[in-house]
Amino acid sequence: MRYSFPNIKQSLPLLPFLLLPPLFWAGNFAVGRAVRADIPPYTLSFGRWVIALVVLLPFVFTTMKRDWQQYRQHWGKIITVSIFGVAAFNTLVYKGLHSTTTTNAILLNSCIPVLIMLIGVLFYRQKIKITQAIGLAVSLLGVLVIVLQGQWANVIALSFNVGDIIVFSAMICWAIYTLLMKDIPASIDRKGLMAIQIIIALISLFPLLLWEQWQGSQVISWNNSTLLGLAYVGIFPSVIAYILYSVAIQKVGPVISGLSIHLMPVFGVLLSVSLLGEHFHFYHLCGIGLIATGLVLSQK
Repeated sequence: MRYSFPNIKQSLPLLPFLLLPPLFWAGNFAVGRAVRADIPPYTLSFGRWVIALVVLLPFVFTTMKRDWQQYRQHWGKIITVSIFGVAAFNTLVYKGLHSTTTTNAILLNSCIPVLIMLIGVLFYRQKIKITQAIGLAVSLLGVLVIVLQGQWANVIALSFNVGDIIVFSAMICWAIYTLLMKDIPASIDRKGLMAIQIIIALISLFPLLLWEQWQGSQVISWNNSTLLGLAYVGIFPSVIAYILYSVAIQKVGPVISGLSIHLMPVFGVLLSVSLLGEHFHFYHLCGIGLIATGLVLSQK
């Protein structure tokens, strides 16, 4: 399958759909790690989607009524993408962040474009052009430069545990979600579809929420930080990023949309520098340059 941007003027309107989702998702990883001691994972995931539904529903209720027959017609596909991309992915990420580092999680997150390509080739008979494969390799190299801080010896310092396995399983879910979303007809409004996906995810997460509360292994600590964190993950990475990503898949396909996820480490660095006062190093610049080059090559 071939994806291309005809010219710069037509490409510019698509940039927000490729740039904003990884920015908001980078913040989601940081918040998920920051509040891990205050909010248990299933509660955080359920609360996130409740907020997202409350925000989204007033704007899409009419659209949902209009598309109801199409939901019924494609109910199997919609339930599948809802389970993989909304319920399972985020819950597994929050669960994994309880026992792994943000660095490891971002490194594993960078496997998503590879998984999308592999699953697409093996099960969807997608054809990957050589420039897309090269772009993937170059952008992945940029991710490694940032994560390893420009020192390949740092690979030795990385250790993987149960949390890493949980996060990696989340990445598999997201790759499947990205490919399956391409099969959802473009005639179905993406904002209304997002609301339906959230409702299905909440239904599937509710038993896990009850089980987590019954276990009582972690007491919820409500404070300004946790409330702000919950509000952030409920709006920006949940509503806005998902809608933009769905439109990106529809416009440019799952491969290029998946490659945009390589921008997450870039935004992670920028957020750390601007908000947390961390330093910007030369390896950050090299990594960002490689990722940008890879994304450009992938569009050829």
